[in-house]
Amino acid sequence: MTFKEIKNILKTKKVGIAGAGGLGSNCAVALARVGVGTLIVADFDVLSEDNLNRQYYFLDQVGKKKVVMLAENIQNINPDVKVIACDVTLTEENIPVLFRDCDVIVEAFDRADQKKVLLETVISCMPDKKLVAGVGVAGWGHNETIRFRKTGNIIICGDENTEVGPDMPPMAPRVGIVANMEANAVMEILLADECVS
Repeated sequence: MTFKEIKNILKTKKVGIAGAGGLGSNCAVALARVGVGTLIVADFDVLSEDNLNRQYYFLDQVGKKKVVMLAENIQNINPDVKVIACDVTLTEENIPVLFRDCDVIVEAFDRADQKKVLLETVISCMPDKKLVAGVGVAGWGHNETIRFRKTGNIIICGDENTEVGPDMPPMAPRVGIVANMEANAVMEILLADECVS
């Protein structure tokens, strides 16, 4: 399948991204570069300077809303991608509303409680929806521990072990690897009916 054929398929697709930090911003940019038609990105946070070590933003964007800046960055990369920037905290009530028309949902949260709410809501309210999650991205090195695992409609990318902490910060290389694994898993799902791997 040529890149033109891939883009013709992907431009009709809609992907929801829960979180616009390290995983979310990098995954969204990867999906925009390949031409996914619509990205619905939900996050409530403001960019801080310490986010720049792993998130797809720039120094002059510090202090601004992540979803707004991510939409701007994506428009500079691929103006054909429609970005719906949702400046909200995701809850059990609004997750099914925001992401109902998405072909795939990407979990890209830092906090375990946010991951839990999204996972439980998708499983209970949207059981047929595929969810790609990032788990275990902290630190550096140990490439051999980063993996992909599928359980029903849930796809997990990461080492499923390392937790962020003062001595184990999230860093651009591992975060980027997992974010791109998530984007690759999304593409695999979106193109599954169109081609044979």
